[in-house]
Amino acid sequence: MSGSADKITRMANQIASFFAAYPKEEAVAGVRKHIKDFWEPRMKDQIRAQVAAKNAELSPLVVEAVETLPR
Repeated sequence: MSGSADKITRMANQIASFFAAYPKEEAVAGVRKHIKDFWEPRMKDQIRAQVAAKNAELSPLVVEAVETLPR
């Protein structure tokens, strides 16, 4: 992975770690809301690309949140 992909993966997984103690639906919604509200479009495109590439390092919470993230 490139440096920016590593950074995006790490950031997304940190968000997922914060929400991991929540019930799954709430955790996914929390990750999705954080990315939607606080990430710039370029960052959203990068995390979408990581999900599309099936990056095994991504938390399942991140994958599910990104898959349901509005465009």
